[in-house]
Amino acid sequence: MTMTASISHCWKSARLEFVAWLACACLFGLLPQIVRAAGPESGPAEISQLQVERNADGVFVSASVRFELPAQVEDALLKGVAMFFVVEADVYRDRWYWYDKKLLSAERHMRLAYQPLTRRWRLNIASGAITNSSLGLSLNQSFDSLADALAALRRVSRWKIAEAAELEADPKNSIDLRFKLDISQLPRPFQIGALGQADWNISATASQRLSPEAAK
Repeated sequence: MTMTASISHCWKSARLEFVAWLACACLFGLLPQIVRAAGPESGPAEISQLQVERNADGVFVSASVRFELPAQVEDALLKGVAMFFVVEADVYRDRWYWYDKKLLSAERHMRLAYQPLTRRWRLNIASGAITNSSLGLSLNQSFDSLADALAALRRVSRWKIAEAAELEADPKNSIDLRFKLDISQLPRPFQIGALGQADWNISATASQRLSPEAAK
């Protein structure tokens, strides 16, 4: 009985060691494939230098967005596919007994496109969704390089999100700022191909308390 128990114990230990070895082999064997499939990291987007100014003329937001354009997105741009970016600002009032109350919302839409004939980049900016019929109503800027166009796209300078009278002077008010690549405005094949792809996920958020005092 003692010999049988000893053999059984050794057999169980050997099986556990084999299972552990097999798991490690699978993990390290598959890891290079997973890394290759994922591709190089482009790094997360980030909103920095968020400033909210409130004066007699209204409420203004300034910010910088840090992100690198993934290779897949740049390749699509060079092939003539326009990219749409959206900046959203929501002002909330804190409520301890329920969800925070949304007081107002504002949006800024940006369309970035490459023009092969002129080899220039065009950035359109509007307060609503930019379509082919509304391109003429948007602010239009042209750039010689993609770097210059991205520098303008990454910068939010004194964007007016509300009139002064729209918000009461309340220390409980705060602002949420969001920036994203809006894949819902891409052509249908690109929307399907972008689903679940990390390279197409460019988004960042930031929050700040809104000062109740207007700047002098």
